[in-house]
Amino acid sequence: MDPEEQTLAILILGAFTEPPRMPVHPRQERACTAVEQTHWPPARAAAKAAGLALLLPPTTLAALADSWLREDCPGPNHAALVTGAAPSQAVLWAKSPGVLAGRPFFDAIFARVNCQVSWFLPEGSKLVPVARVAEVRGPAHCLLLGERVALNTLARCSGVASAAAAAVKAAREAGWAGHVAGTRKTTPGFRLVEKYGLLVGGAKAHRYDLGGLVMVKDNHVVAAGGVEKAVRGARQMADFALKVEVECGSLQDAMEAAEVGADLVLLDNFRPEELHSTAAALKARFPGVGVEASGGITLENLPRFCGPHIDVISLGMLTQAAPALDFSLKLFAEGTTPVYPALP
Repeated sequence: MDPEEQTLAILILGAFTEPPRMPVHPRQERACTAVEQTHWPPARAAAKAAGLALLLPPTTLAALADSWLREDCPGPNHAALVTGAAPSQAVLWAKSPGVLAGRPFFDAIFARVNCQVSWFLPEGSKLVPVARVAEVRGPAHCLLLGERVALNTLARCSGVASAAAAAVKAAREAGWAGHVAGTRKTTPGFRLVEKYGLLVGGAKAHRYDLGGLVMVKDNHVVAAGGVEKAVRGARQMADFALKVEVECGSLQDAMEAAEVGADLVLLDNFRPEELHSTAAALKARFPGVGVEASGGITLENLPRFCGPHIDVISLGMLTQAAPALDFSLKLFAEGTTPVYPALP
C-alpha cells in the first residue's frame, strides 16, 4: 500500500467499519428517518451524500485519474489531430434511472486534462432519464481524451450506488433497521470507487481492506487448527485497536468463537430459517456479539434474511453484479441550447 492509499484507509476507516447497530424495538424502528425509509435519497440524503466527497483526498483522486487516463492513452492520441484544441463544451446526459454517484472521480479526471465541470444535480440525486446532469468545458482534444474514462467511472459508481439504494429500500420495507453492507468483492484497482458508491447509495462499505478488521474466515480456521486457536490468535494480534469477526458454519462454531472473544460472528451461507434460529440462540447467550449474515443474498431474497437478531446483512452482488448506469457526453455549439439527440 502506497502512502496515499494508507492516508485514505486511515481517513475512511470509521466510515467503512462502523460497528453494527443492535436491533431496536418496533416503535423505535418506525421512527427511522426519512432517509432510511426511502429508496431514492431525498434532498436531505443528497446533501449527506455530497459530504462524502470529503472522504477522498485530492492527491488520491489525482493519482487514480492519472492511472486511468494513462491506461486509456499510454501513447500518441491520434484523434487529437482530428478535433484540434478549440474551446468546446459538452453536456452529460443520464439515460437510465438510478442514483447519481461518482462526481469527485469525474471531476478529477477532467481536471487532469484541463477541463472544467459544472454540475446541475447533486451527488446522490435520483436520476430520471433523460436528465441533463452536468456540463464540461475545455479544449476539444482534452475533453474527448477524458470522455470515456470519466463516463466509465461515473457509470460504474452510480450503478453500485443504485444497487445499494435498492437493497436498503428492501431492508427498510421489511421493517428491519440493521446495516446493509457491501464486501471486499470489488474490481481490482477500482475498490475506492465501488466502496464510495455503496456509501452514496445508503449502504455501509464494510472493511475497506484487510487492515480494517481482523476477519477469520473458514480457511484461517483450518490453517490455525480450529476455531478456538484461530480466534485466540486473532484476538491477540488485534489488541484493543481492531475488532475480530469470525466466519462460522454452525451454531457450535459460533458459540465457540463468541466464547473466546469474537466481536462479530459471520453466519455464512445459512438458509433463512436456520440463520434466524442460530442467531437467536447465539444472542441469548452472547447478547453483545454482533451477527452478520452473508452468502447467497440477493435483492429478491434479502427480506427473508432480515430479523431481530441480525445486525448486518452483506451482499457481494452490490459490487460484483450491479449493472452500470448509462451516461453519454454530447458536444454542442456555443450559443445553442443543448438537446439530447432524438433516437433514429
